[in-house]
Amino acid sequence: MSSKNYLKDLILLRNDPTKLPVIRYAAKQGDVDAQYALGLIYAEGRGTEIDLARAHFWLSRAIEQGDKEAETLRNIVGSQMSDSEYSEAVRLRDGPKLELVAGS
Repeated sequence: MSSKNYLKDLILLRNDPTKLPVIRYAAKQGDVDAQYALGLIYAEGRGTEIDLARAHFWLSRAIEQGDKEAETLRNIVGSQMSDSEYSEAVRLRDGPKLELVAGS
């Protein structure tokens, strides 16, 4: 677990989207808590538009690091996705790791 409490900050994201870049940066650096938080952010549209493909992607990254709660949330997100959203999630997951740098 990281020393940051990104989930606590999610409450603020409804009114303060400036926290999103900090969480996104930490997620890209491999912080499992930030990856889970970013998945939740995209799933619920906190501080950004809802993007189920990106939610699925970031939750998958957290799962790869052993986050069991991320797996539960990813299953919920997956059940709400269209075929095209799922295809996009697979593309993000399997594509070049440049996705971690570009607007994710």
